[in-house]
Amino acid sequence: MGADESVRSLGAVEAPWYHPTGNEVALFEQCHRRGLAVMLKGPTGCGKTRFVEHMAWKLGRPLVTIPCHDDLAASDLIGRFLIQHNGTVWQDGPLTRAVREGAICYLDEVVEARQDTVVVLHALTDHRRLLPIDKTGETLRAAPGFQLVVSYNPGYQRLLKDLKPSTRQRFVAMDLDFPPAEQEARIVQHESGIDEASARALVALAERIRQLRDRGLAEVPSTRLLIAAGVLMACGIGQREACHAAIVAPLSDEPSMVGALRDLVDATFV
Repeated sequence: MGADESVRSLGAVEAPWYHPTGNEVALFEQCHRRGLAVMLKGPTGCGKTRFVEHMAWKLGRPLVTIPCHDDLAASDLIGRFLIQHNGTVWQDGPLTRAVREGAICYLDEVVEARQDTVVVLHALTDHRRLLPIDKTGETLRAAPGFQLVVSYNPGYQRLLKDLKPSTRQRFVAMDLDFPPAEQEARIVQHESGIDEASARALVALAERIRQLRDRGLAEVPSTRLLIAAGVLMACGIGQREACHAAIVAPLSDEPSMVGALRDLVDATFV
């Protein structure tokens, strides 16, 4: 397994915990059954990756996760020849292994990858379900159960880069967002182990901060950050200190914004 991928096998004992916020589970199941590629859109830390992990477990499929970045080349996905003491050997990349094994292949933040890399996905996203391997002359047909899933955050990525329309229209798009306050509080409580009142207070704080999105705050607090703050609280760290470390500091370094965020924390946890 390469440094840029992770694989979850079929042998997971417990389902990755996920709290549905709509009909996303049923929709994903139907897409998988019909071999449709899925695009998950939503803000950072809203649960896209956890949702894919949960669905892979629910569907009984291995999961290959590939974090995308600017240097991700097509050969990183498909594979390459390696030089060994007895000659050269071909090594499948994570996408190729997923195609052969009938796994769910999840490309996280796909727009971070180079456009020439994204193009290799096209033949896998329509009725052909094929992966041409130019270096070996092989054309793989996806094994039963294979599904391509990608995610991205349209909030900030669209300002810098976006998927081409010809690529976007190859996917069924599912919009995920932060859950309603009551559901988000249950998620924070379950994942961090804090009491209900503290979880509700963290969500209330997040809702106040999220209103600053158009006032100079580039990213708003994710459910993931709330859970991190809850974990610190459950370990005995003071509420304000936990919020400053897990929420305020990751969001901004600008002094006036940090001061405003600290004021919101102090007003929430009096």
